[in-house]
Amino acid sequence: MYVDNLVTQVLSVAISGLAIAVAIVAITILTTKKETTNAEAKNPLLDEDQAQLGVADDPNLTDYTLKAKEVEALIRKIQELEGEKEVLRRELWKSRRKPSEILGLLFISCGAIAFILSVLFNSLILSYIGLGLTLWGALLLLIRRTKYVKNKLLDSTVMSSLVSIGQLIEALNYKGKGVYLPPQYLKAFKGGTIFVPYEKEVTIPPIEEIAQEKVFLRNPKGVCLTPPGLSLANLYEDELGKDFAIVNLAYLQNHLPKLFVKDLEIAEDLEMNINNNAIHVKILNSTYKDLCKEARKISKICGSIGCPLCSSIACALTRATGKPIVIEKAGLSADGKTIEANYRAVEE
Repeated sequence: MYVDNLVTQVLSVAISGLAIAVAIVAITILTTKKETTNAEAKNPLLDEDQAQLGVADDPNLTDYTLKAKEVEALIRKIQELEGEKEVLRRELWKSRRKPSEILGLLFISCGAIAFILSVLFNSLILSYIGLGLTLWGALLLLIRRTKYVKNKLLDSTVMSSLVSIGQLIEALNYKGKGVYLPPQYLKAFKGGTIFVPYEKEVTIPPIEEIAQEKVFLRNPKGVCLTPPGLSLANLYEDELGKDFAIVNLAYLQNHLPKLFVKDLEIAEDLEMNINNNAIHVKILNSTYKDLCKEARKISKICGSIGCPLCSSIACALTRATGKPIVIEKAGLSADGKTIEANYRAVEE
């Protein structure tokens, strides 16, 4: 009897020690690491000598050819920033289940062993340990680990590219609203393009012109840019498991609210109202509200191509409708909690 009790106590201590060790490892792995980034005091993209693009020397930009190289360099920087932004967005939403699954299976295995030993040695302590380990294992199997990045870090990264785009449009003196082009204009399956015309009128370039993947078009005159919300739109498709080019507006109206609120958790609510070619979107308390507020301060952004969130919805709409989309108006409520955007599908 004494030997049995001693064995039971030794096993209890051993399993308890193993459980504590596994718990420490689990906490270490599953705890989000805080990564600090020292932002540069001065962004080279915001350097006045580069940002002005020689506007002071030639305010009317009559010599279009002489500015081409400088503008091309700025566009390359914008594309690099867009790539960095996409990596950060992927890090934000990427789910990593393997560590939690391994730890969960380990906990359940230890719990099963403890249960078996509790029966063999008639030990109540071992049964309690087995129950606790099994419950922790089940919880770990259900946990989805996500690595979070602070909003202000992401917003700072995005702002640089938005400022550069605004400088580009203003330097070239383009007056028109950005037109989001549908998939049939593009070569890349997940691609996206905004055409910003030189004139104020909404102009749709020919498919042949866009197919050549030129940055600057001359007939009609304008510039083609990558939408700031393209990566977000692609993320929406990945999360929903649907290609927006094969769905309709009703699908977006029914599924985007759940995606924003429950799946991605980037807003408290989303409403989409459709009236023929007019689409009104209202987003409540989005994580992008601060970015939207800052983007409104940049010339030619909100009034032409939209902030990343409004841009991502425009990308989704042009894929679902198969028509060019224009952001007629985008704004932030007085309390800073509600983002509203009016979109219009352009008949070709």
